[in-house]
Amino acid sequence: MARLNSFYLAPALWREPFSLEGEEFHHLTRVLRAKAGESVRLFDGRGRWGIFCIRDLSKKSASLQRLSEQTAPAPACPLILAVGWSKGLRRGFLLEKAVELGAAEVWLWQAARSQGEVPQEGKDGWERQLTAAAKQCGASRLPQIRTFAGPADVISAAVDLGSKVLCWEQEENGFVDPTLLAHRRGSIAVLGPEGGLERKEADLFREHGFAPVGLGPNILRFETAAVLVLSLHLWAAQQHRQAP
Repeated sequence: MARLNSFYLAPALWREPFSLEGEEFHHLTRVLRAKAGESVRLFDGRGRWGIFCIRDLSKKSASLQRLSEQTAPAPACPLILAVGWSKGLRRGFLLEKAVELGAAEVWLWQAARSQGEVPQEGKDGWERQLTAAAKQCGASRLPQIRTFAGPADVISAAVDLGSKVLCWEQEENGFVDPTLLAHRRGSIAVLGPEGGLERKEADLFREHGFAPVGLGPNILRFETAAVLVLSLHLWAAQQHRQAP
């Protein structure tokens, strides 16, 4: 059976009568040219998803009939990826990979070497990037995006997490142990922006319990480092799930 096309329906709109409007309706009818009677997949970004049949198409909306519904389990070892604010173009790549590789949250924080200032609130474009990635890869959960004014705010928000690591290019203690990225009470991995962390920032994180780790012998771009961390977390979480 061919994979069904996926569409995002916000949690507040997940109710009878089901319908698609706006950008998702445009994608359904103008891009995919879907017809009444066809089946589609809907997800709400919080783990809930279902199979729906298109009942009727009007000029501005599609009415849908729910055929089945499921809820994906919450991640057993959630990972927060805390990345220093950097250029917008590659940030889109970062958000895409965060969805594909299963980050629970993405924190964007103001670093000394950040280019520009991190917004106080998330942008609508970020959610569009997340939903587009989820539609492509079939994920049913979207990472939550939060923004922070500096390292102190990140440290405060992470106080109750089970594992905290600082990915730092100047760290000489060896490659990160993947199990540090898959703790049942949640893990956080801090990455610097393009240009890296200043020593005073690294020292502040270390003073508050963030274990400094390396990511190999080469200096990585922030988005490359993020993909590496996310991949290691995915592997470690899978190993944790399969453990007796």
